[in-house]
Amino acid sequence: MRRSGDDRRIVMQSLAMVMQFGLNMIVPICMMTALGIWLDRKLGTSWITIVLFAVGAIAGAQNIYRMAKGLYGGEERDKEQGISGENDKKDHTGVKKKE
Repeated sequence: MRRSGDDRRIVMQSLAMVMQFGLNMIVPICMMTALGIWLDRKLGTSWITIVLFAVGAIAGAQNIYRMAKGLYGGEERDKEQGISGENDKKDHTGVKKKE
């Protein structure tokens, strides 16, 4: 019986992750497209929607890339290489320093 509960939890976590991937892609596209439509109507143009749709698609792809990198070990590799850590601080030039 316990295995069935664990399986359900894994399935629900997987569904949540798939939904999060979808939302990370759809939300920027919809927002930028809506802004483009509004601007096109306001300014009397017909090309702004296309440009902002592309910007939204790029932003969504970037969101998915960051999420996937975090899920599949990108953060662990960075920590092993000393790129990121809890005790890291940036100085005025933006370079991280270990304390």
